[in-house]
Amino acid sequence: MPANVMFRLLLQGGRRSFVWSRVAVCAAGLLCVLSSGRATSEAPADTGDSDAAVSVIRPEAIRADMRFLADDLLEGRRAGTRGHQLAAQFVAAQFESMGLAPAGGSGTFFQDVPLQSAQVDESGSSFKWANSGASTTLKFREDYILYGDPGRDDSSVSAPIVFVGYGITAPDQRYDDYQGVDVKGKIAAMVFGAPGFPSAVKAHYSASWLKRRNAAEHGAVGILVFYDSRLQGLYPFEKQVRDLAIPRLNWLSATGAPDHYYPELRTYGAVSMAAVKRLLSGSGHTAAQIGAGVKAGKLSPFPLNGVAEIHTVTRRAPLHSPNVVAKLEGSDPQLRAEHVVYTAHLDHLGISTPVKGDSIYNGALDNASGSAEILEIARAFSRLPARPRRSMLFIAVTGEEEGLLGSDYFASNPTVPRSSIVADINIDEDLMLWPLRDVVALGAEHSSLDAVVKRAAARLKLAVGPDPAPEQVNFIRSDQYSFVRQGIPSIDLEAGFGSDDPHIKPAEISDGWDNNFYHSPQDDMQQPGLDFEAAAALTRVAFLCGLYIAQQDERPRWNPGDFFAATFASAPP
Repeated sequence: MPANVMFRLLLQGGRRSFVWSRVAVCAAGLLCVLSSGRATSEAPADTGDSDAAVSVIRPEAIRADMRFLADDLLEGRRAGTRGHQLAAQFVAAQFESMGLAPAGGSGTFFQDVPLQSAQVDESGSSFKWANSGASTTLKFREDYILYGDPGRDDSSVSAPIVFVGYGITAPDQRYDDYQGVDVKGKIAAMVFGAPGFPSAVKAHYSASWLKRRNAAEHGAVGILVFYDSRLQGLYPFEKQVRDLAIPRLNWLSATGAPDHYYPELRTYGAVSMAAVKRLLSGSGHTAAQIGAGVKAGKLSPFPLNGVAEIHTVTRRAPLHSPNVVAKLEGSDPQLRAEHVVYTAHLDHLGISTPVKGDSIYNGALDNASGSAEILEIARAFSRLPARPRRSMLFIAVTGEEEGLLGSDYFASNPTVPRSSIVADINIDEDLMLWPLRDVVALGAEHSSLDAVVKRAAARLKLAVGPDPAPEQVNFIRSDQYSFVRQGIPSIDLEAGFGSDDPHIKPAEISDGWDNNFYHSPQDDMQQPGLDFEAAAALTRVAFLCGLYIAQQDERPRWNPGDFFAATFASAPP
């Protein structure tokens, strides 16, 4: 799940050798299937065959695949690196061993994603602030950071700054931060997130591409994110500084244009809490007032008293990284032309700034976990004596950490007709740190997938819980959102925070993991508390969700009048 690009979206491993235990695991799973009896092609979801397939999903197999994917050998699996390519080859080999068909490009399992890196040159970049006749040069990394410009090597802007609250225009919510505000030729300063909209709607309006587009449409020439105490708690400015070692990526269109790029915006960066206080001097407003407005969900726009001169120098370079795509052909003569998609991102952060003497960001839970789990789901489908009615696509996407790039590229350039994709089920960062008692399906409440999730969870005697952290707007921070933006009902399936043991407090465990392991080299296979039985339980729920979707007569539908149905109704067919 992206954090070094949290602004991009929200404005913008094992040290041991891999143990090949697959033979024993597969043999045990195969015996389970063969002993269960056969089913007709019309309804394996309601027979012992699906139970047998569920039993194929084993914690030992998830652990084994995670151990390889999170090993130091793969050097953190950053998109466009040799480590990610090794991971992609491994996943493709697993798909091939299951008898799945290649569904990438040119008859292979690989869909090439053309990318461009854009890394800011700190030595050539600057930020000067002129206020009340005095000019101050801010310090890079201490007061501010800038993001590389994917469309220009050199960019300068001299303009006033206007604070525009969250930077959101949401007619359906009767909300507009730009109402009555003139930002033409000015830099729009804004805070993270969105006001108190419903969870997934709040997440949508927090998306960076939407905030950038909105600012550009209002005539702004740049964006600055103002840090406040809430954002500092969610993802400290110091981590943003650390993440500068990782270049920003964009996928490129057939004409070479960067994705979701708005050339009108000539600067894009973030300002630390201490520097925000200095920038507000003389404006009649304080950082404390902005913080109080964020807590209340009510922010008012105002101009700052000064002019910013910002110069950004960017080093750009092309690179490539693959999505890994496999297909299981459906059995129904009509419905097999439709596809149920599973996604999990295969990439992580690679080699970066050392933490506690370790510079390899292995990404065990983020997201070797989801990658291993969709391998088990694919294996379970491949073992069904009768294939599901609809076809299944399994996609290990690249570039999620840089802003959902691989999934956005696939959803924009699918290897099957886009209109044939009926749903996406995504797994990202399975926090397998406590016994699973409930699941969370982000986005399910917006479509008929809600009933599917509840049915699958009930079959495994699990509850379905609400989004436990709506303030983190997780719905837009993983790959299912790329499919939602194409008008496709989608969910992100996660471990819930339920517990029947008063000594196990998942919310506290999750917070501790975020603070100590998330996007750090410590997210490896030696971290304490990994519960692979919990991982297998979540994987089984995900398998059943896809199976139920594949078997039902009707494809999933958005709820009548739903926000996302209306918002993306014009998505290309």
